[in-house]
Amino acid sequence: MDPNNLVSFSGIFLIMAIAWLFSRQRRTINWRVIGWGLILQFILAAFIFVVPAGAGIFLALNELAVTVLNASTAGSRFVFGPLAAPPGAEGSLGFILAFQGLPTILFFSALISILYYLNILPRLIRLFSSIFTKLMRISGAESLCAASNIFVGVESTITVKPHLAEMTDSELCTVLTAGMATVASNVLALYVFTLQDLFPSIAAHLISASFLSAPAAVIMAKIIYPETGSPTTLNKEALPYYEKDHNLFEAVINGANSGVRVIVGITALLIAVLGLVELLDITLAFLGNKINILLDTSQDWSLKSLLGYLFYPLTLIIGIPVADAPEVAGILGERLIITEVAAYRDLASLMARDGLQHDRSAVITAYGLCGFAHIASMAIFTGGAAALAPARKSAIAKIAPRALLAATFACLLTACIAGTFYMEDSLLFTPR
Repeated sequence: MDPNNLVSFSGIFLIMAIAWLFSRQRRTINWRVIGWGLILQFILAAFIFVVPAGAGIFLALNELAVTVLNASTAGSRFVFGPLAAPPGAEGSLGFILAFQGLPTILFFSALISILYYLNILPRLIRLFSSIFTKLMRISGAESLCAASNIFVGVESTITVKPHLAEMTDSELCTVLTAGMATVASNVLALYVFTLQDLFPSIAAHLISASFLSAPAAVIMAKIIYPETGSPTTLNKEALPYYEKDHNLFEAVINGANSGVRVIVGITALLIAVLGLVELLDITLAFLGNKINILLDTSQDWSLKSLLGYLFYPLTLIIGIPVADAPEVAGILGERLIITEVAAYRDLASLMARDGLQHDRSAVITAYGLCGFAHIASMAIFTGGAAALAPARKSAIAKIAPRALLAATFACLLTACIAGTFYMEDSLLFTPR
């Protein structure tokens, strides 16, 4: 066994110990929830990475996802022509996010809407919700929200809309954490598009990360913000709330329209946040240059570099080899500010120039980035939940920063699980 696997395994408990230090009520943590959450993660990980049938299923899902992704580009090629041609294709102008990556969100949003209309997704959500409720003995409402986040994004909060007003603060923390610790299926397609040429099995990994991150979110939420109240749906099943479309065509229209809103939101965030980060980097470079002259050093003064220092110890804890830790720390750190979309793009660029010495670094980083754990997302989920439950607006706003912290730790916990089960000779783990 690779010694780094043992580092990742130890990292599981170190990450939880660090989260415990930030806990609101350390003495009231329900360790049954934590224990069963870890057991669920290990069972899922063993099935995905160790059991041949499980690896086969997820490799098949990888091929299916890539096939569907390729089909999703038909519309963008018709509308945008050469601008939509991916790098390497005839007539391609290179990678252009707006014309190649973002349009896939429209297609997958419509597909998700169809799966809702056909009652396939609601059944899957209820299945996982039931498992979480029975094993971890958490409330049916927060189980339902965590299960929903395996498949959808901010819409997951709507599935528990009838329960939001009466939720305890701990339940609200779980709802927000689950939203930020996971990614939506339609946006997941964008990450696959970004990395599939460099990482052929990336779809399988991101799908498995979606499953692993749901119990991780519950674990970290219950460590950071333990339950001290009495949830009304404790040990009870909660049914998903959603407005079903009248027919299949309406589902396609509504799904595509939902995708448009997601694209507009992502585009606005990237333009605004990346511009502000660039402005901040210019300011830091100006001030840092004077400090370098004063101290006779050559320190890199950029936001990515500074966040890299913050995440460097965590990068080592999750099992990234020392040689790759500085680069990976910067990518994991920048996600907190500039979103996972830009972070995955930087990971792709790093892999393209052979900037990582170990394959395991790419795999673990892909898992660690698979979540909406950033400041912009905190604002989106907080605003969405507050709009659905105006009476709880103050409580939601108060809980949000702790939920972001819990979501960040949940993503790192999922990365530790991937690092623990990493096997160099496994097809599922081979980046290239």
